[in-house]
Amino acid sequence: MEKEIPFKEEYEKLKILVSQGQFELIFSEEEKAGDIRLVYLMNDAVESFLVFCKARMTGSYEPDFQGELQAELNKDGSQYVLVVRQGKSVCTIFFQELVLETHLFNYGNTGHFWVEGYEYLRQLEYRLAILWDKREYLGEDFCTEEERQISYLAEFPPLNFCCYPAVSEKYLVPSCGWWQVSEEALEFMDQLSEEAGDKSLRVWLRLYSRFPSKWIAKHIAWMLHRVSHGKVTDLIDRKLAQAASVYPDRDFGKGESAKGDFQQQEAERIQNLQKRAMARKKELELKGFQVRMLKEEPFLYVKDSVEYQIHLMVWKRNGRNRIVEVETIGKE
Repeated sequence: MEKEIPFKEEYEKLKILVSQGQFELIFSEEEKAGDIRLVYLMNDAVESFLVFCKARMTGSYEPDFQGELQAELNKDGSQYVLVVRQGKSVCTIFFQELVLETHLFNYGNTGHFWVEGYEYLRQLEYRLAILWDKREYLGEDFCTEEERQISYLAEFPPLNFCCYPAVSEKYLVPSCGWWQVSEEALEFMDQLSEEAGDKSLRVWLRLYSRFPSKWIAKHIAWMLHRVSHGKVTDLIDRKLAQAASVYPDRDFGKGESAKGDFQQQEAERIQNLQKRAMARKKELELKGFQVRMLKEEPFLYVKDSVEYQIHLMVWKRNGRNRIVEVETIGKE
């Protein structure tokens, strides 16, 4: 059957979701008649769906089901039939074609503060992780050359989930093996250290390349939050933001694109938050502080519980360590 289908790449993506127990269908009043969307990859960088075109569904679909899924694809005349078993429930989708719908966004100024301590490094870890997901789940064609290079830093334990996880252990999904460093990550970190003029970090990176041990990884992680190595982490942040800036920001209904009273009110609220955040950022910078403005925003194509707000990371020193204090604009 698989040899006959014209949408082989999309079907492989569907099989990945099923193997992970993921099957979240999206039904929208604005959806084109007959199409059903299945969430494929959703994060701050990507909103992606598998779309069952000219589709109809029968049976019982359990949106909150958690457990092992079983799926079987067959062809019936000119249409395809996908049977999905969620425990005792069975739903069947009849469709003509399966296509990938993908929306890419600027993720370079995204911030989620779920874990305390050296938050600026955890924000780098988060953005590197979602970039790695984009490369792995969508393919390198969906990344620029700069993104492909930067994404390997997700395979660098001193900066990834091994040392600076952005989420709690309960929600952690490792992008690679624990404490496993890739040659690409080491090579790129060496380039960054050279560009930043950090000679001592380059020495430790060479040692780490020869002896990729957990102890050396933790020592380099310690170095990354020291004042003396701040140029390297700031350089990573700038390069990541620049690479992500080629994509559009999410538009939540500014001006004429706002539809309805609620959308217009939300657009006005967001604009007000941005003005307040910019004013506060300028105030802090005039006092001599280094400030980074990050936004937390909901998805555009799927409703979720996240409310738009802005975070200001204000750099300070604690002895020889670089730390930040976080101010949130918009949180009541």
